[in-house]
Amino acid sequence: MDELDDVEQAIVDTVREFVDREVRPVVRELEHADTYPGELIEQMKRLGVYGLAIPEPYGGLEVSTRCYALVTEELARGWMSLAGAMGGHTVVAKLILTFGTEEQKRRYLPRMATGELRATMALTEPGGGSDLQALRTTARKDGGEYVVDGTKTWISNARRSGLVALLCKTDPRAEPAHRGISILLVEKVPGFTVSKDLPKLGYKGVESCELTFDGCRVPADALLGAAEGEGFAQMMRGLEVGRIQVAARATGVARAAFDDALRYAQERESFGKPIWKHQSVGNHLATMATKLTAARQLLLHAARQYDAGERADLEAGMAKLFCSETAMEVALDAIRVHGGYGYSTEFDVERYFRDAPLMIVGEGTNEIQQNVIVGQLVARGGLR
Repeated sequence: MDELDDVEQAIVDTVREFVDREVRPVVRELEHADTYPGELIEQMKRLGVYGLAIPEPYGGLEVSTRCYALVTEELARGWMSLAGAMGGHTVVAKLILTFGTEEQKRRYLPRMATGELRATMALTEPGGGSDLQALRTTARKDGGEYVVDGTKTWISNARRSGLVALLCKTDPRAEPAHRGISILLVEKVPGFTVSKDLPKLGYKGVESCELTFDGCRVPADALLGAAEGEGFAQMMRGLEVGRIQVAARATGVARAAFDDALRYAQERESFGKPIWKHQSVGNHLATMATKLTAARQLLLHAARQYDAGERADLEAGMAKLFCSETAMEVALDAIRVHGGYGYSTEFDVERYFRDAPLMIVGEGTNEIQQNVIVGQLVARGGLR
């Protein structure tokens, strides 16, 4: 936190206060009913959360990646779904800001900064999983338009997003395959259908959907950056900040689980003393706190690397891998500390245990992160 300037510190503090005042008192009811948090999202818009990756000329208040990660952590501490509701939006904003034409920036970024226009990205396909180069969604040129056909799945915020950064093949015959992949900025137009919502273990309240493109026509200027074949490299850069965001979400869940466990261990007594004084419980808390502290340091390390303008796929992969595994371990240990109450829906720790696995498999599974990490270790000649 000491790395933030006064403005960024105030932003994090404001979001923390919002979470404690507005989110935590209502989250259990909203989450169990799987209710879309419309009013909370509107408050996030007013706080400027959707503009944290967008610079002032386009109406936002661009902050460092460190600040963004800590804001994400605070939101996830209150309810992981709220952090998920702005994650893909930020990746799309970064993609447009970094690779978009000036016309694309002017068209989208001012409305994205206020949250009037929300955005998401569409990568995953049924049966495709982590192999993005094997995607089957195609976009063929037809005069001044692209005609898009294909299906995407597990797309967060799909119903309420007005803009989708769609990863697709503009040249299915390209060799190597990634040279035929592009990103199209697709709005809700005929031929684009949000076909169904997918049921989930956790991550309630915010929709995850299947998208269908059937002869969907979009203008040629929807091509991100106006050059075909650049989409795979563009998205890989976007996923660096996406994985930092997922790592921050995981850290927020782990922090909420630890905070609840520490508080409960001081309030609950057995055999005439608070249960934290029993060594088995105290050991859980000590290990949870140690893992959480290490996770946050890896998160901030990745954020610093990204802010420096350096390639950050190694650091983001490490953060995403470690933070998500830590969230799962800390959530389980929080249940252990709570005993039978940890299994009850009257306590929040069961929600953390259901939310944590998403960060293990989302934004590239942890097995994929390990592939990225070892590949970069070899390419860079080991750790610096």
